[in-house]
Amino acid sequence: MIKIKKFVFNPFFENTFVVWDDETLLAAVIDPGCSNSKEENELKGFIKNQNLKIEYLLNTHCHIDHILGCNFILKEYSPVYYAPELDLPLLENAEYQASMFGLNIQPIKKPDNFLDEETKIKIGSYDIQVLFTPGHTPGEVCFYFPLSKICISGDVLFQGSIGRTDLMGGNLSALLNSIKSRLLSLPAETIIYPGHGPESTIEEEKKYNPFLREIV
Repeated sequence: MIKIKKFVFNPFFENTFVVWDDETLLAAVIDPGCSNSKEENELKGFIKNQNLKIEYLLNTHCHIDHILGCNFILKEYSPVYYAPELDLPLLENAEYQASMFGLNIQPIKKPDNFLDEETKIKIGSYDIQVLFTPGHTPGEVCFYFPLSKICISGDVLFQGSIGRTDLMGGNLSALLNSIKSRLLSLPAETIIYPGHGPESTIEEEKKYNPFLREIV
């Protein structure tokens, strides 16, 4: 069974996820936002207590709140690092992004591999389907686990809301098209784990999300 643990980190209250196969204990860290030693130790302690082996570091996108902990994960666990290629300029400008909010970050290495819809990743025996969902950023992706009907939706779709499009590279029409073509087509019972805030389901967002009325 795929299991998931959410941590809320940094001044942006960003959701960091650890996802693992409970049989093999193979795991991925998705969007690590830990921004200080306390948050790093909380994440590290959980991974140690669960005896997890971190195989992958995955970014849905590369805004500063989702990459603050990348260097920690890379140094601590040496995972294979995947991120969207079209978000590489954001990653390369991590220091500038951080400075805009009075934060500090060291340069982050280039990903080992780039994410697209042809990318094949497995956590243990569970496939991850990469969904290309631009709009919040040019390259953002979501991670869908077909057997478990779980979707890590980054900053694309939230409970009752959608991602911002007023930041660099944002595009509202592209975002709405991503949601309609990639997310709303998932099974209604799919659980959405967004980059901020509580979980939801595809069914709930189709019914109640006011930003989706024109596309549902």
